[in-house]
Amino acid sequence: MTSMDLKLIKMLNDHYWQKSDKVINKIDYKGRTFYNKYEKIDKKLTQSLINQHIKGDITLAHSLINSRDKVENIVIDYNGRDYERFYHKTQLLLREEGFINFTAYKTKTEGHLHVYIHKGHTTVAEAIQLGKMISMKLASKQPKQWRMFPTQDLPPEYNILNIPYEVYAKERGASWSKHL
Repeated sequence: MTSMDLKLIKMLNDHYWQKSDKVINKIDYKGRTFYNKYEKIDKKLTQSLINQHIKGDITLAHSLINSRDKVENIVIDYNGRDYERFYHKTQLLLREEGFINFTAYKTKTEGHLHVYIHKGHTTVAEAIQLGKMISMKLASKQPKQWRMFPTQDLPPEYNILNIPYEVYAKERGASWSKHL
């Protein structure tokens, strides 16, 4: 994984989240209790920290929502069994919907993917609505084995994702997109 591969995400680097072995805090949100194991570190996310994460020395996550309640990416967190089939159907759907910039990354768990749809400065509410629409259309084609981020069902401290480990596939606008 190179720094250029991570720049595709446009992740926030003014802070990061580091996973701990113990519970950092307890969060009550919409009648549910969450036990957070990620601690927010208000320091710059550097390439050396990312390298430690990729080696497996530490586990780091990045926020999806910036301080102005804007989102750069809508993310599909796939946790199923057949990631190749899932990605194939997902890329066809995303192209059909007019999303021409997206990247799939492998996670630490074998067979799981994070598909980052690069939307650019989008409000959180709009990102949640787009995520629901994409999820609904995907669910009509295959069993639901994913979560969408950002989400309003989780507290803001849970709208984070672990930094990916490896690029699975990239899509950066193509000649077919002019026909949409």
